[in-house]
Amino acid sequence: MSSSSPVARLLLSLLLCAAALGFVPRCHGARAAVAPGFVTVSAASFKPGSTCSSPDPVAPRRNGTSAVLRLTPRHGPCAPSRTSSLAAAPSVADTLRADQRRAEYILRRVSGAGAHQLLGSKAAAATVPASWGYDIGTLNYVVTASLGTPGVAQTLEVDTGSDLSWVQCKPCAAAACYSQKDPLFDPARSSSYAAVPCGASACAGLGLYAAGCSAAQCGYVVSYGDGSNTTGVYGSDTLTLTATDAVQGFLFGCGHAQSGLLAGIDGLLGLGREPVSLVGQTAGAYGGVFSYCLPTKPSTAGYLTLGAAAGGAAPGFATTQLLPSPAAPTYYIVMLTAISVGGQALSVPPSAFAGGAVVDTGTVVTRLPPAAYAALRSAFRGGMAAYGYPSAPPNGILDTCYDFAGYGAVTLPTVALTFSSGATLTLGADGILSFGCLAFAASGSDGGMAILGNVQQRSFEVRIDGASVGFRPGAC
Repeated sequence: MSSSSPVARLLLSLLLCAAALGFVPRCHGARAAVAPGFVTVSAASFKPGSTCSSPDPVAPRRNGTSAVLRLTPRHGPCAPSRTSSLAAAPSVADTLRADQRRAEYILRRVSGAGAHQLLGSKAAAATVPASWGYDIGTLNYVVTASLGTPGVAQTLEVDTGSDLSWVQCKPCAAAACYSQKDPLFDPARSSSYAAVPCGASACAGLGLYAAGCSAAQCGYVVSYGDGSNTTGVYGSDTLTLTATDAVQGFLFGCGHAQSGLLAGIDGLLGLGREPVSLVGQTAGAYGGVFSYCLPTKPSTAGYLTLGAAAGGAAPGFATTQLLPSPAAPTYYIVMLTAISVGGQALSVPPSAFAGGAVVDTGTVVTRLPPAAYAALRSAFRGGMAAYGYPSAPPNGILDTCYDFAGYGAVTLPTVALTFSSGATLTLGADGILSFGCLAFAASGSDGGMAILGNVQQRSFEVRIDGASVGFRPGAC
C-alpha cells in the first residue's frame, strides 16, 4: 500500500492519535509527541483503587531519635478494618464547601481576625498510621495511636493547623457525642490518667483554649471554623505511638461534649507550632522536628514521623525558611515566590506573593492570591486546549474542569511552585487535578496569604523544624 494513499494516511493519523491518547476510540485528530513541559498519565490513575496497593509503607529509617508509624487513608482500602466508615463519604460539593470554610477561617486567623477560635491538631515523633478523614475538614488524614494504661486504640485526625489534641471520653451522653467505631476512652479505667488541676501551670498554659474550672478540674474548649466544637476536661495520660515510643504525661482534652462535623474519628492530634501541640510537648525527646508523607489516593499509604536524623541533616530535601506568624502562631508559614506552568514561569507581580503561604494538611486545594491564580488558570487552560480536552462545568470553588470520559491517557502541562531559597515542588498529576478539575482556587487579595493544600503536598515528604520546611519528592 502506498504511503501516500488515503488509507495509509488515515492509519498513520490513528496511530499518532493512539500514541497521544492511550489507544482509545475517542480522538480529536492526530497529535504530535508530548512536548517538553507536559506529562502524560493514565486516566485510570485519577480513580481510587479498590485494594490497598501499599499495605506497609514506612518512612525511611534515619540514624538518630525518630520513630516510624504507618499512615493510611481514613476511608480507603488501606484503612484499619475496625475504622470502616460509619456513613458514606460526603459528596464532592460538600467536601469543597467544608474546604472553603476552613480556608476562609485560616485567612481570618492569619489576618488577626477571629482570634478567639482555634483549630486543634497534633503530630508524633513516630510515623503514625494516617488516613483520609472525610468527615472533618474534607480530605484530611488520620493516624492510630493508643491512649492510657492499658492502651486503648484511637483513630485521630492529624492537623498541622491545630494545636490542642483531644479524644471523646466517657461519660458522654448520646446527644453530646457522635458515634465512633473504636471504644470511647474511659479515663476511669486508665491507671495513668490524671485530670489537670485548675491551679496547675498546664491549665494556665491553655490560653484561648481555657474553659474555666469544674470540681477543681481544668476545662478546655476548641471551636472550629466550620462551627464544630469540643469541650471537656484537660487531662494527661500515656500516649503510645509505636511499640517502642510512648509519651508519658501527654496533655490532651478529654471531650465530654462535641458537635458539628466531627463524626467518623475518635479525636484529633495536633501538629501546630504552639507548646500544647504534640510537637511542642515532645520537643525534648524529638527536637521539635517532624515529617509526613500524604498518600496520593485512598488505596495507598503514607507516614508521619517525629524526630530527625543525627546532627539535624535532611538529605534529599529542598528547604525554605519558616516565617513567624504573630497573628496566628499555630501555623507553619513559608514564602511562595513563583509559579510555572508547562516549564514557563508565570508573569505574576512579586507583591502578589508578599503575604506568604500556610502549609496546611487540613485544606484540600491550594489557595492563591487572585493575580497568581488568574495567571495559573490562563496558562493551564491554554496547555489543555492544545490537546482538545472538552471542558466540564465548574465544581464548586473549582472553575477549570474537564471531561476525560473515553480517554485512556491524559496529557497535562506541568505545574511547579517555587518558594524562597529556591525550593521547588514540581507537582505530579495527582497534585494538579482533583475531582477532574484544576486543584487550585483564588482566595483573599493580592499580597494576602496563600495556603498550600494537601492535594499539592501528596507524595512529598514534608519535613518541618523550628527554622525551615523541606520537601522531598516521591517519598510515598
